[in-house]
Amino acid sequence: MTLALIDYQAGNLHSVENALRAAGCVDLTVTADPDVVARADRVVLPGVGAFGACAAALRAVPGMVEAMEERVLTQGAPFLGICVGMQLLADAGEELGTHRGLGWLPGTVRRIDPAGSDAKVPHMGWNDVVPTAGHPLIVPGEAYFLHSYAFVGPGVVATTDHAGPVTAAIARGTVLGVQFHPEKSQRYGLALLERFLAWCP
Repeated sequence: MTLALIDYQAGNLHSVENALRAAGCVDLTVTADPDVVARADRVVLPGVGAFGACAAALRAVPGMVEAMEERVLTQGAPFLGICVGMQLLADAGEELGTHRGLGWLPGTVRRIDPAGSDAKVPHMGWNDVVPTAGHPLIVPGEAYFLHSYAFVGPGVVATTDHAGPVTAAIARGTVLGVQFHPEKSQRYGLALLERFLAWCP
């Protein structure tokens, strides 16, 4: 089983790679080569930073978006997006202007607005992951979050609470995105990655 961890200069690659290896992934390639992604059995897209900058960085890798879409959307390879890597699945993001996402799931990434409460933005630290729809990879638990923007739209399979429900995970078909950081979520995060590595949707 081969896994491509996409390097587009916008992800916490070292920590995610270490976590995937700790979860049991042996044949892992950190890559900016769309040909590697096109042949991979599984694909992981990390992401740290502003939505627009991450979207531009991903599109700046020649052929990468096309390879991802062919391998995942057309051929059905399991895919995991982490943090901004999840947010990029949306139609658009509203961080520092409006920016086009991949459009894999309909929705918009908007600033968290805990109006009328003392909840702070960014949403940072450990919080509950509460499944809202049946998904084989998402179970109740506690994970580590660090974000100021959140996905709004259909396809939500888990939420967390930050002065109201905030999207924690989205899914459609062989695509899963998580807002939290599995690589920072200790046993809960490693268990999620283990399930992803064994997932046969």
